[in-house]
Amino acid sequence: MSVHRQFAEDLALYSMGALEGDEHEELEKHLNECADCRHELEQLRGDVALLALSASSPAPPERARGRLMNAVAREPRISLEQASIRRIPSWSHMGWLAAAAALVIAVILWRADARLNKRMASLQKKFFEQQSELQRVQELAATLTATDTLRATLVAANAVAQPQGRAFYAPSRAILIFLANNMPAPPAHRAYELWLMPATGSPIPVGVFKPDAHGNVTIVNPRLSEGVGIKAFAITVEPETGSQLPTSAPIMQGTGE
Repeated sequence: MSVHRQFAEDLALYSMGALEGDEHEELEKHLNECADCRHELEQLRGDVALLALSASSPAPPERARGRLMNAVAREPRISLEQASIRRIPSWSHMGWLAAAAALVIAVILWRADARLNKRMASLQKKFFEQQSELQRVQELAATLTATDTLRATLVAANAVAQPQGRAFYAPSRAILIFLANNMPAPPAHRAYELWLMPATGSPIPVGVFKPDAHGNVTIVNPRLSEGVGIKAFAITVEPETGSQLPTSAPIMQGTGE
């Protein structure tokens, strides 16, 4: 490999982070254009890393040591006056060089570890989200098939389109699934409200809803208290914000099967 002679002297200093001033800027500009010098720089940096990692051993790797020694040997001799302008690190400061190389390696490892931790946190979040969704699906499936699930069909009291609704309620799990179709849109500024009719006591509001453009309704798992005994379901027309007790007669109702 042919490394441009006018830059060969500075590559060793640059690999150790000791090149400054105009030489530093000129070399960086040249490295952007010269693949041979970039390759030489990568080899020198590898040698620096090897020397740093072997700093505690009796003798550093001869290949790495020789390359860097030869590179520094190519550096021209300078006078004391020049030395005050450009400082060249000597091999007597190998401890500083090893520490600097070790610091570079530590930064690289720290960044890799940070990326790995971020990736692991993202995967862990997705895992918990999928577990939560799986649990929700399992609960809904258990509600549809449980032996204690109360099923009811709600039919319209007075309607031409014959809307129909199906309710699945598991009191032991406090889970409710309500499906309906062919439901007309409610009057302006009004909404439908679904009620649980207990064996004793006042009706329990489940929530207000409006059918979609095709008259379909789906209510899944509203917040309910566990163990409530239900004898029937009902739907009334209420204000859009809902009511605590029915304000109109049921337009649909059904008992448990």
